[in-house]
Amino acid sequence: MPLHGKGMLIVLCEVKPRDERDLNEWYNREHIDERVNLPGFHRARRYVAVRGNPKYLATYECDTVDDLATKGYLHLLANQTEWSRSVMARFTKFTRLTLRIQADRTHGVGGAVAVVRFTPDPRARKSLLAWLTDTALPRAIARPGVVGGFAGENDLDVAHAPLAEKSMDLPRADEAEWAVVLEGSDAGAVGAAARAAFTLPKLKPYGVIAAPTVGTYRLLFGNQR
Repeated sequence: MPLHGKGMLIVLCEVKPRDERDLNEWYNREHIDERVNLPGFHRARRYVAVRGNPKYLATYECDTVDDLATKGYLHLLANQTEWSRSVMARFTKFTRLTLRIQADRTHGVGGAVAVVRFTPDPRARKSLLAWLTDTALPRAIARPGVVGGFAGENDLDVAHAPLAEKSMDLPRADEAEWAVVLEGSDAGAVGAAARAAFTLPKLKPYGVIAAPTVGTYRLLFGNQR
């Protein structure tokens, strides 16, 4: 089964240990359900790190990345619930990616994911996408314990929409970061596949100059409609 749409919001966050119980209760009892029921949204899942940071990862699948910049969605960001404001004020790390899905080779649902993040040269976008589609993802998915994967590009116009609407205080990104997510039955397997497939030497032809970040996560909770 492919992703539920061509857009995705990825959030990586962390709080102090004393705030983790409230963070997890908020995600599981309010936030995931609230987002899943928004127009254009279909499925949300959240994970905890096995290796890497930030500690918590959440993914939200929607019809298109533009669902993350509608007036209704931006209004919601500007008018969070009291519980949301309380939890988010305690974030010690917070990264938000609004992905336009470029390659989707997902298959079913696995219990663990590896997330690879890197920033390529925009001029190499076409060749990067060809490599991801024809070589990197198929080879990674063929490894034992990996069931699927996808790649997405952070859409800067959508990412900056909350800033334009003054609905969230977010750092402005100047370069389009990419994320590759491998999904499988075991965190060790997807992590090993990600670290083997997405090394800096393999990414350098596409203008990547800094080593990619790789984190592995196990599933905590999800919901869909």
